[in-house]
Amino acid sequence: MKNKHLKKLTVCLTIILLMFCFAGCADKNKNNGDQSLQKVLDAGQLVLGLDENYPPMGFRDESGEIVGFDIDMAQEVCNRLGIDLVKQPIEWDKKEDELNSGNIDCIWNGMSVSPERSASLCLSRSYLRSELVFVVMADSGIEDVQQIKGKKVGVQAGSTTEDELKDSTLMPDITIVKYGDNKELMQELEEGKIDVAFIDSISTYYYSSMTDERLSILPTVFSREELAIGFRRDDHALRDKIQEIIYEMNEDGTVKRISEKWFGKDITIIK
Repeated sequence: MKNKHLKKLTVCLTIILLMFCFAGCADKNKNNGDQSLQKVLDAGQLVLGLDENYPPMGFRDESGEIVGFDIDMAQEVCNRLGIDLVKQPIEWDKKEDELNSGNIDCIWNGMSVSPERSASLCLSRSYLRSELVFVVMADSGIEDVQQIKGKKVGVQAGSTTEDELKDSTLMPDITIVKYGDNKELMQELEEGKIDVAFIDSISTYYYSSMTDERLSILPTVFSREELAIGFRRDDHALRDKIQEIIYEMNEDGTVKRISEKWFGKDITIIK
C-alpha cells in the first residue's frame, strides 16, 4: 500500500517538474523571439529613414517640414499604432548601414525592390510600381536611347538606377555622373551640366509638374520596378504589423486618399 502511494507521489512530482520545464522553455522561446514590434511600441516611436530630397515620396517643403506620400502613409500607420513618427534623413547610399546599426527602424522612402535587397532585408509587400526612364530636356535633340552614347548620364548614388545602368550594354559608351539625390540630379539636367537623367517615372512626373522647363522622356522604358518598405532582416513582427495596418488603410480608402493627394489618382498596387 505504501509503495502504491509512493508511486502516485512520484508520478505527481514528475508531472509538476515537466510543467515547470515546459513553462521555462516557453519563456525562453518568448525571450528569444522577435521583439522588433514591442521595441517600437515601448519606445513610443517609429524612426523612419528617408532621403529628404525625393519628391513626392519624402522632401522638405518651403517651411522646412518633411512631407510627401510616404510620410503621410507612415504617419497614418503610427497614428493607428498610437506612437510618434520620427523622420530621420539619411545618406541614401548608406541606408542599410543606418538600419542595421539601429539608428532607424525602417527604410520607407520609395525604396526599390531588388534581389539583393530581398536577400539582405525584410521587405514589405510592394505598394507602388515605377519605371526607370531616361529623361532629357525637350530641346536637347536626343530622341532615342541610342543617341545617349557618348553623353553624360546622371543617376542617384546608391540607387537601383545606378546598378541597372552599370549592368547595361550602354555602360562602355556613356559617362555616369553620380548625385546625392534626385533633386540635385534634375537641377543639373536643367542647367545643362549633364545630358541625360536616369530616374524613376514617379519622380519624373512630379518634376515635370513643378518646373517651367520642358522635359522629355525617351520612348524606351529601361526597366520596371516596385517599391517596398525595408526592415532589418529579422524584424518580421514589426514588418507584419505595419503591413497589416496598410491593408486596413487600403480597405477603408485611406491609401486612395493619400495617393490622390500626391499623384492626382490612386496609383498604388496594394493587394
